Amino acid sequence: MELAEYRQRFAKEIAHSAGLAEDGAIAKGFATTPREKFLGPPPWRIFGGEGETRLVNDPEQLYHDVLVQIKGEAAINNGQPSLHALCFAALHIAAGETVVHVGAGTGYYTAMLAQLTGSQGRVDAYEIERDLAAAAAANLREMPWVRVHAESGTAGRLPLCDVLYVNAGATDILDAWLDALRLEGRLLFPLTPDEGYGGMLLVTRHPETYAARFLCGAKFVACAGARSDKMARQLSQCFGRGRMTRVRSLEREGLPDETAWCAGDTWWLSMR
Repeated sequence: MELAEYRQRFAKEIAHSAGLAEDGAIAKGFATTPREKFLGPPPWRIFGGEGETRLVNDPEQLYHDVLVQIKGEAAINNGQPSLHALCFAALHIAAGETVVHVGAGTGYYTAMLAQLTGSQGRVDAYEIERDLAAAAAANLREMPWVRVHAESGTAGRLPLCDVLYVNAGATDILDAWLDALRLEGRLLFPLTPDEGYGGMLLVTRHPETYAARFLCGAKFVACAGARSDKMARQLSQCFGRGRMTRVRSLEREGLPDETAWCAGDTWWLSMR
């Protein structure tokens, strides 16, 4: 088969895994975005189960629901396609919206976000690893509504946005992320301890409250500027107790009460 046919088959596989329509906008993104373009030259290192890895030269092998290394010394990979498809679906990105993407890597999923917003929208992609940011800028140069920033997406003022999507594990819910959300804006990021799995937390800003819920378990490379040893230990205990599916809201004021699932210095998650 031609690579385009492998991409079509891949898109159907990912859509099925995420419970999405095979002819929807998200599946189209996977079907039309050449993954090999964002991974550098072969051979490519693919991660399998139980820590197994293998090197491949055939781009056809990239079109499965697998992790592919993009920077070895930093243990950074291209991400699990089915997880990102699930996240895109939960974010309900509409044409014309503004998206901030933190931890953009080489831009593979940034390209799909840009397809969902369309050229009438805007995507600001942040990548702290300068070589990856340079690769992302080159890979995305045909999408002028995408701006790549070779800097942290955790410090300073971020653009106001409808969607803020973070692809690195945090122990804290940063004020900078919450303050960047417009009304009805959505923040989705991995809240993770140092060891084991955390969860993808979706936060939606309403006029008076923030709704919050976990989508699924998740494990990501650490997000520089959004982690502390204290919170990592607390999160390990919180996830160890379970009940993450009972989280319903994010509070930024008041003291944690008996409904608290986990509490940081400036926020707490409530099961109410």
